[in-house]
Order: sequence, then structure tokens, then C-alpha cells
Amino acid sequence: MNKAELVEAIAKKTGGTKAAVEGTLDALMDTVTLALGKGDSVALIGFGTFSVSKRAARKGRNPATGAEIKIPASKVAKFSAGAKLKKAVNKR
Repeated sequence: MNKAELVEAIAKKTGGTKAAVEGTLDALMDTVTLALGKGDSVALIGFGTFSVSKRAARKGRNPATGAEIKIPASKVAKFSAGAKLKKAVNKR
């Protein structure tokens, strides 16, 4: 499911317009992005938690040449599914 299909499904379920739903979805994504950018986490009880994880610097290999390269430390966005979401996924 892509963003347009998600917007359509939510609009159908709530009776709202696609434009209103898309605006709300964009606001949600912007808010989560800003929170993660500040290092905060966003917990949606039952659905899951968005958080930031630190990845240490490490050595890797260039697959084309086999040369060793240094991969710098970085932060990555992480999602952990909540209990209700895990249960719903495992039902099917």
C-alpha cells in the first residue's frame, strides 16, 4: 500500500475528504520526523514506537574492489511494533 492508497482507505473509513486526510497524514509524518530529529521517541500505544538508535562506526568492504572502508557512526530511525499490531499481523 502506498501513500495514495492509504489516504483513500482512511478517507473511506472516516468519511473525510482525501485532501483533509492527506493533510493530517502529512502533519503526522512531519511531527514524527521532527521528534526523531530532536532525539525523542514517539509511542503510539498498541501500534508501536518510533525511536532513534545509534549505530557505531565500523569497517566494511567495497563489494566491487574488496577494499576496506570506514563506515562512520550514524543515527537511524527505528520502529518497534506494539502488542496489538504484532497480534494482528500474526493472525493472518
